Amino acid sequence: MADPERIEILSERELGLTLSRLASQVLESAEDSRRLMLLGIPTRGVQLSRVLARELERLTGHAISQGAIDPTFHRDDLERIGTRLPQLTTLPTSIEDRQVILVDDVIFTGRTVRAALEAMQSWGRPQRVMLLAMVDRGHRELPIQPDFCGRVVPTRRSETIELRLKDVDGEEGVFLSRLSRQA
Repeated sequence: MADPERIEILSERELGLTLSRLASQVLESAEDSRRLMLLGIPTRGVQLSRVLARELERLTGHAISQGAIDPTFHRDDLERIGTRLPQLTTLPTSIEDRQVILVDDVIFTGRTVRAALEAMQSWGRPQRVMLLAMVDRGHRELPIQPDFCGRVVPTRRSETIELRLKDVDGEEGVFLSRLSRQA
């Protein structure tokens, strides 16, 4: 029986179509696809950037630089979200003069993206930085908007959005979950 508190926003097929559309949009905006670098924001943004890099490689015929940037030590809201174990920042090459696409699964308040931008400063100065988010759920606290967005899903603060990927979860799609009320 399906979980009544979990609603499918994007099916596996729809997620695949959305990834293809996002990859095409990224290529349309890139001056040179060989200068692109995808940097995933932990945790799901890292896996999403890997999937996106594969799609971009399929479209361009060449590998796309892909890595991860951990914003943990640059966050201004750790007391609210709780302490997390930092992830490893992995850069395939220097970000100097690269067109960097920050990749996140869900954009919410904008604070994670702000912290990722700050973390990136210690690694160099990219030519351009753009933001790709699979889902924009609203509730922004900072004036940060994605350049590329898979789906806008207005939510309540009591709801969560979860990106599921086959490589990690054994299933694929985007789901909205409602926090169950305690009796």
